[in-house]
Amino acid sequence: MTDNKKQLNPDTVTAQALGWLEESHKGVIPGIFPSTTYEREPDGDYPSGRVYSRDHNPNYDQPEKILCELEQGSDALLFSSGMSAALAVIQSLRPGDHMIAPQVMYWSLRKWLVTVGASWGIDMSFVPNGDVAALKAAVLPGKTKLLWLETPANPTWVIDDIAAWAEVAAEAGACLAVDNTVATPLLTQPLSWGADIVMHSATKYLNGHSDVLAGALITKKDDDFWEKVKVNRNAGGAVLGPFEAWLLLRGMRTVSLRVQRASENALTLARHFHTHSGVEEVLYPGLPSHPGHEIAARQMTGGFGGMLSVRIKGGEGAAMAAAAKLDLFKRATSLGGVESLVEHRASIEGEGTPCPPDLLRLSIGIENVQDLIEDMEQALGGN
Repeated sequence: MTDNKKQLNPDTVTAQALGWLEESHKGVIPGIFPSTTYEREPDGDYPSGRVYSRDHNPNYDQPEKILCELEQGSDALLFSSGMSAALAVIQSLRPGDHMIAPQVMYWSLRKWLVTVGASWGIDMSFVPNGDVAALKAAVLPGKTKLLWLETPANPTWVIDDIAAWAEVAAEAGACLAVDNTVATPLLTQPLSWGADIVMHSATKYLNGHSDVLAGALITKKDDDFWEKVKVNRNAGGAVLGPFEAWLLLRGMRTVSLRVQRASENALTLARHFHTHSGVEEVLYPGLPSHPGHEIAARQMTGGFGGMLSVRIKGGEGAAMAAAAKLDLFKRATSLGGVESLVEHRASIEGEGTPCPPDLLRLSIGIENVQDLIEDMEQALGGN
């Protein structure tokens, strides 16, 4: 299947896992290869092309190749977490380089940028989400080297135009990296909109079962900047173990079905609750009332994702009370699993959060959607 030049549908690519067979006995499921090192020939060559497991473990090959196929990239790297993947990009900057990121983004990464990042000598600017004019104004000619974008933006799900950011990055001579965790490559392919690098917290939808911590990067081209990223992974050692890579691949084989079901459920919930008497606002790009709906409809295909947030009438206290009453929704951090989760983000993020205190973030799973609606209804008092 890997030699077939026909462009296969992502559903087929993931379900078949590229059709690879385990070489030694033709199993349709790969083995787990725990060896950390590989023997050299007497002449010093490595006949397998593998030297040390940190870069060359066989369990990385298949998921990395699948990610290249899904994102239409030239190379991919697995990491031990989404954070380690993101930092491998950011730490490829030099002291004094300038980076731009949106104000609303994954909180842990934003916190790292404003604390540790500053001590690394990275010059940071945060711009309002969805404001291309502010983005252009933030560029420092000759200094801006990286634009970091997350869309939809966690947890308010603001939409940014990837092509517009790519145009600004190209004019500045900067790299555009896009966090595609929430949209997944099933719904958005940032490289096709002009991005240079795509990042995934593979812990989330790619794995989809809340049992693997993993990250990934995919590049459009293997250039000098990408070579720095590869050195960072090797030197930092932030790689998956073979069993975790095997589990990630197992989860990736059903990502198409899971993302489709979660997106359908999320849209149904958003439509049901956006006029609810106990809800101030539903934040979901699939609603026509969402400010970024037109952009989302253009750059997201096949759905608008499984993440939405609801702002509860009555403020923070009412939001916390509603979360406490939920039964099917589990009160837990993370997203993208088969089970539905709820989280009061402002209390998790703490001081400096841009998240409204009345907001509950919902990661919608693959359960029966009517059961989820009824659980939300009872938590909101049956209004």
